[in-house]
Amino acid sequence: MSSSLHPMLNVAIRAARAAGAIINRAALDVEAVRISQKQVNDFVTEVDHASEDAIIDTLLTAYPSHGILAEESGSSRGNPRADHVWIIDPLDGTTNFIHGFPVYCISIALSVKGRIEQAVVYDPTRNDLFTATRGRGAYLNDRRIRVSKRTRLVESLVSTGFPFRKGDDFPTYLAMMGDVMQRTAGLRRPGAAALDLAYVAAGFTDGFFETGLKPWDIAAGSLLVTEAGGLIGNFTGESGDLEQGECLAGNPRVYAQLVQVLRKYSRFDSVQRSSDKEKALISLKKPDTGEAATDSHASDAAFDAWAGPDAAAGDEPPRA
Repeated sequence: MSSSLHPMLNVAIRAARAAGAIINRAALDVEAVRISQKQVNDFVTEVDHASEDAIIDTLLTAYPSHGILAEESGSSRGNPRADHVWIIDPLDGTTNFIHGFPVYCISIALSVKGRIEQAVVYDPTRNDLFTATRGRGAYLNDRRIRVSKRTRLVESLVSTGFPFRKGDDFPTYLAMMGDVMQRTAGLRRPGAAALDLAYVAAGFTDGFFETGLKPWDIAAGSLLVTEAGGLIGNFTGESGDLEQGECLAGNPRVYAQLVQVLRKYSRFDSVQRSSDKEKALISLKKPDTGEAATDSHASDAAFDAWAGPDAAAGDEPPRA
């Protein structure tokens, strides 16, 4: 590991690689892995638990006073009153893993007083390591990454996640997907949200949207996206905390166009909101100091800063 990396990021990388070794060994004989079901279509394996234990042990050995928020064990370990909290998904894409479909990852983020400061997303099948430290940029295997420069939604590749739980609003999600599919070059559903966000950061896709995500799904990916020059928020374009349930990310120009398409489906849309109560749900994070402004003017400014003065202006997306 590089001595130039933040020491806490180095520890997170060590934890991710230890978990990746466990996952890769189990993948050699995935049929032997014991599986249980948390709810319909929501699986957990002994590999999830072993990966999570390895990550937490590594982190708490280095930083015993830190807190933990992990998918499988919650906050049962670590210091519950700590300002430094590690947010962990030990195996994002468990359903893919148990079928031998090689799209899954480990996600580790460090939140300090409610703001994500360090991020690691590790894909053990490809040995791809995505990392970010706030203010220092985002990287894939030591190479600096940036969001794509694509400006037109009609030319963009967008990823999403499909609803899979009992009680999910399937008709609304189908309508959302239909609206996006008609306006893009393609819609993809890889099945691991943390990796989806890492791919937006790397410019492999131009945008991503999904509902029903948990903090451990998006914590690390959110920092990767912003450090790579992208934007992330809910379907109205507002930034917020990790528990708002809606996630939209993309390069600034595509992000602004996706907001125009998806805003009407947002539970945070001011037209649908009868009070400021729901908006309070998205402020677990410390008050925003102005970064990640996400109206269309801020999006254009962010894009111009990234792409330079010669970037072509994007077309407006087709109207519904």
